[in-house]
Formats: sequence, C-alpha cells, structure tokens
Amino acid sequence: MANIIRRDNNNDVARGTSSDYRWDPFRMMDALFRWDPFRGENTFFAPGGDFSPRFDVKETKEAYVIKADLPGLNEDDLNVSVTGHQLTISGRREQERRDEGDQYFAVERSAGSFARTFSLPDVVDPDAVKADLKNGVLTLEIPKRPEAQPRKVNIGGGSSTDQGEGGKAKA
Repeated sequence: MANIIRRDNNNDVARGTSSDYRWDPFRMMDALFRWDPFRGENTFFAPGGDFSPRFDVKETKEAYVIKADLPGLNEDDLNVSVTGHQLTISGRREQERRDEGDQYFAVERSAGSFARTFSLPDVVDPDAVKADLKNGVLTLEIPKRPEAQPRKVNIGGGSSTDQGEGGKAKA
C-alpha cells in the first residue's frame, strides 16, 4: 500500500512563524473539514507545511515510470531504496536562511522532509531500477521482467517468426 501524502495548495491558514498565527474560527473549521491524519502536520497550531513533492506514475509496455518534481534538491538530498516490492523515495529540502532585517511579503515555498513508498507489482524487476535527477525532476524507471511483457501470438499455429508478406501472419 502506498504512503499517500496529500498537499493542499489552497491552504488559507496564515503562513509564517507560530507567533504570526491569529485564531480564526472559520479557518479552523475549514482546516477541520480538510483534516488528514496521515498528512504529518498539525494545521491548527503549526501553519505552513512540510515539503511534499508531486509524483506522476505511469505504465509503459516495458516499465513503470515514476517522476517527481524536486526543485532545489540534488542527489545528496535524496534517498531511493527498494526493499522487497516496496520502493521508497525520501529526501529533505532545507529552509533558506532568513535575515532579521529582511521584510517578506509572501513565504509560500515549503521545506522539510518527505517520504513516499510505492508498492511494486510482481511483474517488475526490483534489481534493475534506474534513477535520474535532471533539472529538478527525478525520473525512476522500473523495468518489467521479460516474461511479463506482451508478446505477439500468431493465429493459425505458425511461429512468431513465420510471417507472410506485409508482416502479416500466415493463416
């Protein structure tokens, strides 16, 4: 089962330090209705959130491909591990240093740790996972085993190499 982390881009809870937070019953109710016990943060008392990147997962004929937007991270900030049929991607983005004299009008970029775990199907080869980080996008390719990939079956009892003109199977 995948560890699902939701991120709410329309979080209206005040941003900044906890001293900036003003109690608003309407925001409290809004946060209560959107409450997710697996989110890893308490939106009532600690506004702002942990860094939780977005992931795309797709299946091709040869592999499963996972892409994640990880701006500002380099290879040293990431950990990709496979244990059995569990693929875990974790990392940390550090908070930028803020000087006391600077005046911020908006602080929306989040920092912190994240971890996502994906369950891999039995048809993949977990020993052949390839990872690439380029321009802030992590791409993982998890190839399927050859026996799990589709192969053409000819009609009429001919072998797969026994094809007539035009590449069509002989009947």
